[in-house]
Amino acid sequence: MKRRTFLQRIGSILAVLGITEVEWLSLGNRYYQALAQPSPRKLALLIGINQYPKIPALSGCLTDIELQKELLIHRFGFQGSDILTLTEEQASREFIEAAFLDHLGKQAKPGDVVVFHFSGYGSCVKLETSPDTMQNVLVSANVSHASQDEKIVNYILEETLLLLLRSLPTERVTAVLDTSYYAPNTVLGLKIRALQESADVKLVAEELDFLQQLKTQKLPSTPLVLAATSEPKQPAREGLFSGFSAGLFTYALTQYLWEFTPATTIQVALSHVDNSLSKLGSKQQPALLTSQKNQNLTSLQPESIIGAEGAVTAIEEDGKTVHLWLAGLPPQVLLYYGVNSRFTLATTEQLILRSRTGLTAKAQIYQIEGTNSLQIGQLVQEAVRVLPRNINLTIALDTGLERIERVDATSAFAAFPHISTVVVGEKPADYVFGKLQEIPSRYGLFSLGGELIPNTTGEVGEAVKLAVQRLAPKSSTLLAAKLWRLTENQGSSRLALKATLEIISNISPRVVMQRETVRAFKTETPIKKSVQTRLITSLPTPIVPIGSRMQYRVENQSDRPVYLIVLGLNNNHTAIALYSWETPQEPNTDDIKPLLKEVVIAPSETLTLPQTNAASEWVISGPAFFCEQQLIFSTTPFSATLAALNAAKYSSAEQRPIGPLLNSLDIAQALLKDLHFKTEINGTATDSYILDVNNWASFSFTFQVV
Repeated sequence: MKRRTFLQRIGSILAVLGITEVEWLSLGNRYYQALAQPSPRKLALLIGINQYPKIPALSGCLTDIELQKELLIHRFGFQGSDILTLTEEQASREFIEAAFLDHLGKQAKPGDVVVFHFSGYGSCVKLETSPDTMQNVLVSANVSHASQDEKIVNYILEETLLLLLRSLPTERVTAVLDTSYYAPNTVLGLKIRALQESADVKLVAEELDFLQQLKTQKLPSTPLVLAATSEPKQPAREGLFSGFSAGLFTYALTQYLWEFTPATTIQVALSHVDNSLSKLGSKQQPALLTSQKNQNLTSLQPESIIGAEGAVTAIEEDGKTVHLWLAGLPPQVLLYYGVNSRFTLATTEQLILRSRTGLTAKAQIYQIEGTNSLQIGQLVQEAVRVLPRNINLTIALDTGLERIERVDATSAFAAFPHISTVVVGEKPADYVFGKLQEIPSRYGLFSLGGELIPNTTGEVGEAVKLAVQRLAPKSSTLLAAKLWRLTENQGSSRLALKATLEIISNISPRVVMQRETVRAFKTETPIKKSVQTRLITSLPTPIVPIGSRMQYRVENQSDRPVYLIVLGLNNNHTAIALYSWETPQEPNTDDIKPLLKEVVIAPSETLTLPQTNAASEWVISGPAFFCEQQLIFSTTPFSATLAALNAAKYSSAEQRPIGPLLNSLDIAQALLKDLHFKTEINGTATDSYILDVNNWASFSFTFQVV
């Protein structure tokens, strides 16, 4: 397309939106070059805004755009020239809407794939046409209108965006909105993407006029719209990770799409994303804003059936050193992902991790045999995970604490082994120490999403040091949970396993949720359609009623026996485990110490746990809580874990199938010791755990008891 033709083509759009050609061209040649390509089959418009005038800056919106762009290019075959990004001051209301109409509206054809993404602030406004209803809006970079009247705001109505999406001539339209619309008065923990708005602001007239024009148009499409939150007052949050910030929803969603085939229903994907969000400390639940509940996620076809943890993004001149993008690793694992971890290429060659900064890393190819087949864009899959043995629980001190309170808290936490402190927002953390929002106030421990951890509040008027000291038992439990979460590898495990959480009924078990390794199958074998359809009942945070009888159904589809340990956490409060009891056959002994036995599943065997008999039923009791459980499998026995479990003092009366975990930190450390692959990798520190994907699998289950 000639430049003159481009200007003529977009001129009418600019006139409708109230901007000049000079303003538009200030975006630079990149936008023109994107439009100058032949009609594409896959188009994307990605919007990210961190810096707003006169508003506290966000931190992770530009990372979100990078996460989406790398995913679309390397996992779904988008051309870089077909992905238009508008960031910071480029992302004005006028430019966003003009880019949508021209980059997407005028280029998309029936059957094409379109992706739209927005990361930034959201808010609510009242329209004069409906003064009793608050309307959701996306906050653009030019918050106020050029008239300088701060009462007139230059926002994009959510309704406008939905109509724009519906106006596209293709059914394969996906939008991701990592924002929210309600801002509470006080925020504890992670930043939220919602802006408080005064009731007397007015939306700029051009936006209202544009909305009316859209309402008169034909709307052939039914887009798939994924939102970061499901409730009106639920905030979308940003997380601080290993050297970068990102929207929790965007990071969790893109990470899932790296590792798994998208040929699953939307509910299944959102269930996985919700599970990831809960591990990141947020109770926000993603939502589907349209009715396409059982459509395949994003309607995208991946370039490869089998997923990956990242891709090769550059190759250095020596031909042996590569740059990697590692957004497919589970977020909680990335921070501790160690040097000498290994990845495999599709060519079966291995890469050894040499350094990592944030989501990018450098690796070297291991033992080149014959021709070096390295290429930019190759997917990399996890082979060996190296984790440090010395991992701390990191407590962030809330900025609402006085300086002397933070000093005292730092001093008190320093007396704990395996605990380090930071200030909220400065470095990654696991939990927040702060005050309850009540008068008189008390100290307590909170999730990163601001949820109070049960049984962590002190007394009114209690000194900081005493409040911290009472957290000692709790901190051990929370560190234990952090350690077993680091084993999560459903996406990368090479063991062919499936686990289903079921509610037992008189007719047939009802599936609550299911986890299955996908990479154990041969690359050329398509994922079975049954895998896509049998999980339709999965929803974000599945609900389990109090009184339900529960069981896990575990299938070993591999050719080796596997051993199983189940550990968990109720409401960030009580550590629990699944116990498999045996009693020594010693006659004439009244006081027999109960012992535990290994849970082993033979090849091709299906096992239900706990074993179904009246004495070993697992019944969900009240009160209501969130339950998180980790099923960890190994091809070698859990000898150290079993020894640590047997070291605890249990009475015969406590022989329940699911019960408290008395020495949770000892158990978690023993677990990693059992999973440690007994081999030396050159240069790997002796204070590291080495885990091989051929020998372990770890599934995470999260559900809510009501």
